[in-house]
Amino acid sequence: MSHLVFTQGWKAALCGAALAILAIATPLAAQDPKQEPAPAPKLEQPQMAPAAVEPGKEKEAKPKPTTPPPVKPNPESGAVVEEIIARVNNEIITRTEYNKSLAQTEEETRQDCQGKCTPEQLQSELDSRKKNALRDLIDQSLLAQRGKDLGIGVETDVIKQLDQIRIQNKLKDMDELEKAVSSQGLNWEDFKNNIRNRILTQKVVSQEVGSHISIGESDARKYYDEHKSEFVRPEQVALREIIVNTEGKKDTELPDLKKKAETALKRVKDGEDFGEIAKRLSDGATKEQGGYIGMFKRGELAKQLEEVVFKMKRNDLTDVTETKQGYLIFQVLEHYDEGEQGFDKVKNEIMDRLYNEKLEPAVREYLKTLREQSYVVIKPGYAELAGGGNSEIQEVNATPEANKAKKGRKKFLLFGKRSGASSGQ
Repeated sequence: MSHLVFTQGWKAALCGAALAILAIATPLAAQDPKQEPAPAPKLEQPQMAPAAVEPGKEKEAKPKPTTPPPVKPNPESGAVVEEIIARVNNEIITRTEYNKSLAQTEEETRQDCQGKCTPEQLQSELDSRKKNALRDLIDQSLLAQRGKDLGIGVETDVIKQLDQIRIQNKLKDMDELEKAVSSQGLNWEDFKNNIRNRILTQKVVSQEVGSHISIGESDARKYYDEHKSEFVRPEQVALREIIVNTEGKKDTELPDLKKKAETALKRVKDGEDFGEIAKRLSDGATKEQGGYIGMFKRGELAKQLEEVVFKMKRNDLTDVTETKQGYLIFQVLEHYDEGEQGFDKVKNEIMDRLYNEKLEPAVREYLKTLREQSYVVIKPGYAELAGGGNSEIQEVNATPEANKAKKGRKKFLLFGKRSGASSGQ
């Protein structure tokens, strides 16, 4: 295939993009009705196409992407060198990595704003996100190093997520996935490493910060009583899915695949959690979210499916349904009647909201502590973008001896030393 399809969860893995540290899924996030609805499921095609651009805006001129300034050549050797703009303990962040992060941030912002933002709003969002790109790279490095210090293992998770990308793109094996990644100009090892670091940093935040945040039911009840107007809604259903893919399979394989779907359904009926079964047995792109596909009002689903699910109550299950895509099972995670929602129906949503409100400042404080305990130096001119550091990198011109010693190897324009530090440091 000519172009890989990546969901939001994989964007950060593409080109070393800045980590969205504070956008880490919470334990109950899959049940949050305030989230943007996922593409609507259909019986023959479970997910609809992305939202269309607003009428009249199809031909709006898109702002031209900014081109990162090129790396300057070394005037002494004439060869292109790399520029270090930050050091984080024993790791460095180069100008090239920073430029890649800026480019990826711009791409993600344009995708997120497509059909939703005016050109002015898009530019404002671009400016805001790019301002934090270097800070996020430093934070990502700090968290990844902390994860390694804690001995957190993620290789199994990396393999699972690579396999999910492979399945999503209908590729036969990992060799085909590697070829597809490389065909888009991406380095395969960098691609895997970015996924690895993303998982690692999420686990660090969950273990070191999230585990210390607790939200009591009394807090949720108080929030509900003070914000009841926010929970007046039309009739909606929250859905989860399990998909056993049959596309490209031989007829002789279908009985076993159907049995797999029936086994998944039986395990849920016997008391196992639908979300956990989806993570283990579903072939769908939603498996990592426990099969959660979103909130839907009447008119947003295929008519045949709508007639079924809007008659169901919370936690009700459909039978195994055969479609062209595969064998599908849907669960109504929650059925919201029209009007003001009762506390029990929105309790998990409220607890997620309160959790996230506490998580953001807690993560910032945690990162501040990591910086204070680490050796972080920033090149002059980048300090404001980096969120601060212990000291500044001083430019040191490479000497002829140094150039000679490093002949044939990658050279760096900057070899940072701490301002005011002694030569022995």
